[in-house]
Amino acid sequence: MGAERVTLMVFMTIRNPSLQRISLALAAALVMAACGGGNWASPPTTATPPVPVPTPAPEPEPTLTLTTSCSPTPPPIARIKVVIHLKNRDFWTLDATPLVGPNVGYCRDVGFTDGRRFCPVRPEGDPMRGECEGWAVGQAENGRLGPKWTNPDGEPCTGPESLCSNTADNQYMLWVHKGGLFTACAKNGVCGEVFADKDL
Repeated sequence: MGAERVTLMVFMTIRNPSLQRISLALAAALVMAACGGGNWASPPTTATPPVPVPTPAPEPEPTLTLTTSCSPTPPPIARIKVVIHLKNRDFWTLDATPLVGPNVGYCRDVGFTDGRRFCPVRPEGDPMRGECEGWAVGQAENGRLGPKWTNPDGEPCTGPESLCSNTADNQYMLWVHKGGLFTACAKNGVCGEVFADKDL
């Protein structure tokens, strides 16, 4: 038996008008509560904020791990000598020679017997020069072993529009299409530069 029916039966047995009004009010409240009416407020619903998904960290750029069979192992690059090697009509060719030192003992041990303190990692023509020089200088931005070349604006050499191009097969040489100050840098931050006044 519902609560409102019980209240109605109680009302019918009550003779006092004041008590009848109270029992009627109670019955009405019970009916409205049972039906979900009236001003009964349902508990507010709170939207659950979305759980942020963490952004994965970017993968590091792959780097070339170099090993070498050079013996003795070259000390760090100390200088890079850059010169104008050839002057053609369409482009000039620059040449970079990384030097180590000051280290008279190393220079002597690899074949420079004139007492010099700074020297290339190996003499010209030594079959180990390419490997030893590449290990000491590091990898350029194009993936080749050798110095990173930049144009007068400090941008990589990518073709005539950048005023300079990497040569086809030698990272130690650069083609200059128009003049300016050009720079060659090793992985340890040591750089050399030369001013080429082609077409200036």
